[in-house]
Amino acid sequence: MDALAELRELIVKAVGREGAVDGLLLSVVTAPTPPTSSLASPTFALVAQGRKRLALGEHVFEYGAGDYLVVSVDLPVTGHFVEASPAVPCLGVGLELRPDVIAELLLDAAEKPGAPVRGLSVSRASTELVDAVIRLLRLVDEPEDAPVLAPLVQREILWRLLRSPQGAAVRDIGLADSSLSHVARVIRWMRDHYTEPFRVEELAAMAGMSTSAFHRHFRTVTELTPIQYQKKIRLQEARLRVVGLGEDVTSAGYAVGYDSPSQFSREYRREFGTPPSRDRAGSGKSARALV
Repeated sequence: MDALAELRELIVKAVGREGAVDGLLLSVVTAPTPPTSSLASPTFALVAQGRKRLALGEHVFEYGAGDYLVVSVDLPVTGHFVEASPAVPCLGVGLELRPDVIAELLLDAAEKPGAPVRGLSVSRASTELVDAVIRLLRLVDEPEDAPVLAPLVQREILWRLLRSPQGAAVRDIGLADSSLSHVARVIRWMRDHYTEPFRVEELAAMAGMSTSAFHRHFRTVTELTPIQYQKKIRLQEARLRVVGLGEDVTSAGYAVGYDSPSQFSREYRREFGTPPSRDRAGSGKSARALV
């Protein structure tokens, strides 16, 4: 059995039992999906079967079997599965990328902050990386060994990522003084205060950067300006309220910071391709899928 075939088999067996390994993420999608907006958090995701397309700003990333994706900061993305069926589902496995765990791994590596890097990238997985992920999934069936061995295998996976083409993005997650960590601090504030107006100068001060440097770093990491980022967060929260919670359109718009119902409806339609009133009429919660 080749490595990807074993990986596919292990993912299918492990679905519903992810909790056996802390931080493990699994995805099984059985049909192509329409473009859906979501907030991607720091994650490593490896595709075992199928194909997905993801848009961040003006960049479009497509990845399939044997490819992996690294998201290094919270990003508003739009994605859809382009190859998936009940007979051949899209299968993915991933891990949450936790700054404290990465920082611990970097203690002895004497890593220093470098130039800012894009917050989302796709690469081809090495044989060694796939092998480590397979060994982690095998531990789902070994409850006595998993608590001890899973952290060691996860550490190996992180090390493989650090030595990969995406090493700079993973490294910066764990470095307290990296450009990414400063931008991430501002992003966390923006997520918690997305209804509030701001001045870019204030965000730059929060990041400890000049206004020009902050704007450049923020754009490099997120592919968006701060205003564009806030708008996407507002609209995603509004859609959650309209579709997931069934709120009326006007209330949802005001709740996320829009004073003008017409502007809210216009920007909502531009972002999601349908007016909020139509989304509410067909409301229903959608399942979360691994990026």
